[in-house]
Amino acid sequence: MPHTPNGTGAATSSRGMVTSPHALASQAGLAVLAAGGNAIEAAITIAACLGVTYPHFCGLGGDAFMVIADASGGLQTISGIGQAAQNVHGYSGQIPVRGPRAMLTTAAAVDVYGQAFEISRRDWGGHRSWAGLLAPAIALARDGFEISASERFWLDFRLADASPLTGVFEAFLADGQVPPAGFVRRQPRLAATLASLAEDGPRDFYEGRLAAAIARGLAQAGSPLTAADLAATRARIEAPLRVPYRGGELVAHQPPTQGVTTLEIMGILDRFDLRAVPEGSADHFHLMVEAVKQAFIDRNRFVADPDDGEVPTARLLSAAHLDARAAAIDPRRALPWPHVFQKGDTVYIAAADAFGNAVSMLATVYFDWGSGVVVGDTGLVWHNRGAAFSLDPQHPNCLAPGKRPFHTLNPGMYLEGGKPAILYGTQGADGQPQTLAAILTRLIDYGLDPAAALARPRFLLGKTFSDARDSLKLEADLPEAVFTELAARGHALSRVPAQSPLMGHPGAIRIDPATGVMTGAHDPRSDGRAMGLA
Repeated sequence: MPHTPNGTGAATSSRGMVTSPHALASQAGLAVLAAGGNAIEAAITIAACLGVTYPHFCGLGGDAFMVIADASGGLQTISGIGQAAQNVHGYSGQIPVRGPRAMLTTAAAVDVYGQAFEISRRDWGGHRSWAGLLAPAIALARDGFEISASERFWLDFRLADASPLTGVFEAFLADGQVPPAGFVRRQPRLAATLASLAEDGPRDFYEGRLAAAIARGLAQAGSPLTAADLAATRARIEAPLRVPYRGGELVAHQPPTQGVTTLEIMGILDRFDLRAVPEGSADHFHLMVEAVKQAFIDRNRFVADPDDGEVPTARLLSAAHLDARAAAIDPRRALPWPHVFQKGDTVYIAAADAFGNAVSMLATVYFDWGSGVVVGDTGLVWHNRGAAFSLDPQHPNCLAPGKRPFHTLNPGMYLEGGKPAILYGTQGADGQPQTLAAILTRLIDYGLDPAAALARPRFLLGKTFSDARDSLKLEADLPEAVFTELAARGHALSRVPAQSPLMGHPGAIRIDPATGVMTGAHDPRSDGRAMGLA
């Protein structure tokens, strides 16, 4: 039975644990572990369910990323980034962020799940069937579930500007209005798509009868993507990037993700004695924000598809470079910050099993509701990650046929003695590295448990969906003295409500290396829940 005390999202277990932003998805993943399944199998089931219950943030029509650690200490990443269509000519001015022309990259999430499934069966002794892993998602889409508070929030948030989201609103509103709390959402077309995928396997999404239906829907909508583009989609299995931190090691995905950026931020912070700085103080926030700025300068200059040009990850994570970036921080004065904010939404999933295996992953449709287009009669909301490209020919992330776009997603792990000690990740685009800096310093430097670390007030630098100012957003439940001191150091501040959904939805699982006891939580700002086997 699941162990989820106090309704806080906190959980403990020594037998297996999952966390995700929706309780029904977490329950489905925990059931996989309870039946003897492994962490990969649980993660696939959770991701499939979230594509049903959290369609505004993720789905089969998006991208996904996994960090996978096995019981023997093996570590690998799967990077699922759909590539640009071969026919991406005719774009000028600015790439649309909604509509058919925003649907210019393929969706690699399903290939991530497929390749992870093969790793599970080949290397981890996985015995669950592919169809069995998708069965809970099929049932949720067919039979229905109560709509989440998060989905209602984002439908309401976008309702005033309906034209870019016509397809989504036709599919997800009720009589033109945001459904009320308790509304039962059923998605029969998505159920049929999931059933087809369950019957014919993951590559059917790219090369089979399902792929043909997707290609027809894309063409009818006006997307430049073709059946050939779908068939060429492959997720990549790669070695992770690594950086030392407080006697352990943080790991993340290779570019074109901003995993290197999170590692650079933490590598910079490793140069400061945070234990001598009170948690949640102005000094703590100032150091985190200034480390973010230093790393974002490098990110905006360098991070793009390494197939299209060198990304100097080794130099960016070198001790000499981290030393120099740390030395550039003025402890009493904020660096001015005019840089562009990257939007985006996603979901964080983690699973750890009784066999010593662990998965940390993210899945996304980029903006909430992605492109705003539902593909044909498939029930799939297609993502708009291609909007992250630039049309500046001198920009490292310039649009080109077959190129992978810059990606904000970067789930990670913290290793102690080569074994996973913390699984972590968050929703939030540009906010991801910022949220992770707050979460990781609280978990590692200050020793907070996951529930406390996730609930504490956070910050967000730059523009957001609801505030176009390039200011430092702080949650209102921070002490007034922190606002006063940060303003005195030159930070341009904005207050946002306490526990704001704009601050990201991280999740974390801590694994005690001595006892194997797992402690997990999901952000109280979400509908999520960590659950452990009793």
